[in-house]
Amino acid sequence: MEITNVTEYEAIAKEKLPKMVYDYYASGAEDQWTLKENRNAFSRILFRPRILVDVSKIDMATTVLGFKISMPIMIAPTAMQKMAHPEGEYATARAASAAGTIMTLSSWATSSVEEVASTGPGIRFFQLYVYKDRNVVAQLVRRAERAGFNAIALTVDTPRLGRREADIKNRFVLPPFLTLKNFDGLNLGTMDKTNDSGLASYVAGQIDRSLSWKDVKWLQTITQLPILVKGVLTAEDTRLAIQAGAAGIIVSNHGARQLDYVPATIMALEEVVKAARGRVPVFLDGGIRRGTDVFKALALGASGIFIGRPVLFSLAAEGEAGVRKVLQMLRDEFEITMALSGCRSLKEITRDHIVTEWDRPYLSPRL
Repeated sequence: MEITNVTEYEAIAKEKLPKMVYDYYASGAEDQWTLKENRNAFSRILFRPRILVDVSKIDMATTVLGFKISMPIMIAPTAMQKMAHPEGEYATARAASAAGTIMTLSSWATSSVEEVASTGPGIRFFQLYVYKDRNVVAQLVRRAERAGFNAIALTVDTPRLGRREADIKNRFVLPPFLTLKNFDGLNLGTMDKTNDSGLASYVAGQIDRSLSWKDVKWLQTITQLPILVKGVLTAEDTRLAIQAGAAGIIVSNHGARQLDYVPATIMALEEVVKAARGRVPVFLDGGIRRGTDVFKALALGASGIFIGRPVLFSLAAEGEAGVRKVLQMLRDEFEITMALSGCRSLKEITRDHIVTEWDRPYLSPRL
């Protein structure tokens, strides 16, 4: 059966993957209300399409932190991709490169920054957690820099791991034949007291609960790379992130895996965009499954979006070809959405092209 949309890959992945692995990728925190809401919220935003615009030529290209990419659709960091497919992050890197877009590598990847770099040229960001041992952080950042990575995506919503009940029930562990490759060969100091299969849980336990804005400033003293702050949901934190020197903001609720009952990212987006006042670009991840979702995010002020689970599920189903197909389907759908909305370039996508729940007067008949 031919796959015609991104969502169809999830059922195939569920069939192919061991339950422990599928559940790790698919589940959210606690009641999983935010997990469902990340998707559902998009369906409450409607279009106000403009007609009779010449849409014979559509340009989806954009720049992110000065890097030119083919479309505003990028790959979010997701951990341990070799659990999905033997080629793991290698396949994802090649697919992103072929699509002319950015891949963000998780620091908990099952392939190292060097291995990903070895797949060939590409614009790549490195996702970072801050550990209690700052020397480990410095080593990770240096490795990413040397491997030619272009930015750091600092995850800030995880002073502790959220409660994902499926993982507790399944007693999730990284399969014994895999390892968190970015920690190979590092001087782990106090962290170096476990075998590979135990490393994942040990590394998670080393995340620094005392992480604060001063550490965002500290990070800038050890690297010249631009820092994206990933995990912002409020205007207050947007202003603090900009004050702390962030080069950009990723509106994210960690795929609904941290604090349940936070809003869907698409619902938090406009508040963040307004607080940023154009000083830094604002991106979004969480719940994107259609080209229409991408358009809605851009209409609300996002400079681009990141996809996470669609990459894992398509990787599990078809390896590199699956990830390429997901990127192509989203691109095609986004292009059609632009055309049918009367937009020829990203700068023509405006707030007036959508109507949200908080614009209600629009929806009542005008007498």
